[in-house]
Amino acid sequence: MSNEDLITAGIDVGSSAAKTVIMHMPGDGEPKVMALRTDRIRRRDLRVVIDEGYTMALEEAAVDAKDVAYVASTGEGELVEFRRGHFYGMTTHARGAIFLIPEVRAVLDVGALHARAMRIDDKSRVLGYRMTSQCASGSGQFLENIARYLGVALEEVGGLSTQANAPEQVSSICAVLAETDVINMVSRGISTNNILKGIHQSMAGRYFKLLRAIGAEEQVLISGGLAADAGLAEAMRQQVADEGMELEIRTHPHSIYAGALGAALWGGFRHRVLARRELAAV
Repeated sequence: MSNEDLITAGIDVGSSAAKTVIMHMPGDGEPKVMALRTDRIRRRDLRVVIDEGYTMALEEAAVDAKDVAYVASTGEGELVEFRRGHFYGMTTHARGAIFLIPEVRAVLDVGALHARAMRIDDKSRVLGYRMTSQCASGSGQFLENIARYLGVALEEVGGLSTQANAPEQVSSICAVLAETDVINMVSRGISTNNILKGIHQSMAGRYFKLLRAIGAEEQVLISGGLAADAGLAEAMRQQVADEGMELEIRTHPHSIYAGALGAALWGGFRHRVLARRELAAV
């Protein structure tokens, strides 16, 4: 395998945001993150969002585009017109999770439209997975809609939820009906904190079923757009404790970038494999 020093990029295109990572991959050392960037789509042209995000990430890393050996996409990556290769989302989240916390053996990826649980090994191979349906009231988009209705920023949701003292459970698995439940709660004077905590508990119950279905063991990393939601992580830990299951729910400051990190890492690996084949053919 080539020991060439590389700079790679990973771009994870989701339904609500594009995450971009620039990485340095030395030939004989550990990969290092040079830049991390999240760009919200907000009804803008997605190609423009991707291009601008990549340009800004390169500037943050002080890297010229011509010096990037491999640009890898994941998620809705067909819109990354300058990509060199594309990797499946579960593959990249698994690789990114192992990079962030090598001890994890499962990943709970919570995105805008669905959530998926993956059981992985220490080589980041996906051994099994389960997904929620897009209709379920357990997605990032659902939570964002509720936050908007309640008049709070999505970034505030986690902190408010952790301050709840009497959470009000949301029973419906249908997003539309669950939103109706929330409207009724507001009319009954239920506090924002308790509404959000109840939503988190409902989501945690659905996510726990996914983890149990895949036979998750030991440590689980939350990744995806809701990975930074402290209220969701707290609800997941409480759900696991209530069920008597020996799982450690982990988060990381860079968890939302797991897909982009995995894409950048797999891109570097593929670049070196291709370089070795070219040398062998000479």
